[in-house]
Amino acid sequence: MLTRHLDPIVAIATAPGRGAVGIVRISGKEITSIVRALCGRNLQPRQATYLPFRDERGQVIDQGLALYFPAPHSFTGEDVLEIQAHGGPVVLQLLLARCLQAAAEIDATTGLQSLAGLRVAQPGEFSERAFLNDKIDLAQAEAIADLIDASTETAARSAARSLSGEFSKEVQALLDKLVHLRMLVEATLDFPEEDIDFLKQADASGQLQRLQTALANVMQRATQGAILREGIKVVIAGQPNAGKSSLLNALAGAELAIVTPIAGTTRDKVAQLIQIEGVPLHVVDTAGLRDANTAGVDEVEKIGIARAWTEIESADAVLFLHDLTRQNTPADPDVATTYRHGDDVIRQALTNKLPATAPVIDVWNKSDSAPADGHVTAIVKGRSSVVISAKTGDGLQALRQQLLQVVGWQSAPEGVYMARERHVQSLKEVASQLMRANEQLSAKQPALDLLAEDLRQAQRALSQITGEFTPDDLLGEIFSKFCIGK
Repeated sequence: MLTRHLDPIVAIATAPGRGAVGIVRISGKEITSIVRALCGRNLQPRQATYLPFRDERGQVIDQGLALYFPAPHSFTGEDVLEIQAHGGPVVLQLLLARCLQAAAEIDATTGLQSLAGLRVAQPGEFSERAFLNDKIDLAQAEAIADLIDASTETAARSAARSLSGEFSKEVQALLDKLVHLRMLVEATLDFPEEDIDFLKQADASGQLQRLQTALANVMQRATQGAILREGIKVVIAGQPNAGKSSLLNALAGAELAIVTPIAGTTRDKVAQLIQIEGVPLHVVDTAGLRDANTAGVDEVEKIGIARAWTEIESADAVLFLHDLTRQNTPADPDVATTYRHGDDVIRQALTNKLPATAPVIDVWNKSDSAPADGHVTAIVKGRSSVVISAKTGDGLQALRQQLLQVVGWQSAPEGVYMARERHVQSLKEVASQLMRANEQLSAKQPALDLLAEDLRQAQRALSQITGEFTPDDLLGEIFSKFCIGK
């Protein structure tokens, strides 16, 4: 444990700004003396007491509730004092300053080392103390921040499940099975002279296969949880006047982007957070894609086109919008030919710029204005596609469902717990190590030392999820993204 983890800490635990109630929280070892200094009396543990909070001259700063939680029965596992006052920013700053001043006075007059160095907490330090003192594991600590940051009701409920320990229990069950399997392998290594095949007698192969099946189930739900937490970046792309801005407005249910028949109306990206079945989607409307050397393309539009490609390259999914009214134009075949050529150029560029894992959905827009058979020859078989009218709303629900399908959303919300990308990567590492272990175990002459090492590495990767083997630098990165006072 680092030296700073021994310091008593204090912080305003409520969000900046005005509110009905504001909270100042102190955590440390043996803080009873500062409790008396701030409250003028000793407090009964875990009972709310209404009293005045006074400054160093005895003048009342505010009146409110004080709650004292002696260690280890507190959130951080240390002594904790919570002062609940009126939520004005000046009042809370005065209370924070009084806490620091009172600790300095007590340290100067009594020399109590427990209050020496009381300081303002760093972001996430209260939750970090809870983790270091074994009140919660790392996955639960991360779930605190995820619950605060949840952008949909489904995400909030999933974060609450992780905070209650559902995800951690699943991980611990995998660890128990893995440790038991390691024990069998280590026993075979330690006592080779006994000529007892521990592995076959204990059905090690069957145990490993069952472990891999259980891991796959956990990985599937963790992947869904990561989608809930991170959301999905969806970029709408296509030629000018294909209806991209109209589609954004239709999906968002609001007039967010300007829509005109003038090519190049959208000059820069327009982003909006929406949700589909509780899954957050960051939808980005972009400038129409066309050759920057085309007549009428000014410098501003060129910059917009370049930014559009930047957004596309970082997308989780792309909605490639096509204008059905310009795909087949009997009155002017040149228009249709030129438009289809432009789509082909964009399609090839998408293939070159996008990673293979980023799906592209062909969206055929303006079905309300196109000829009855206009989309039949336009739709290309073998690719995800849907016919819509952004103007009337026809086909939008089918588009929403197809979008969830191509990005991998599968689970019912009730079965998902919140997870992060690092959790998914750790689980993938475990799966890789178990696959190697299975290859060793299936060999005619298994290399048991390599098998044992594969299982050890799998255990290490799995333990990183709950923080048992997590490096200090990773802990610092995780908790630094929390709120101050949390």
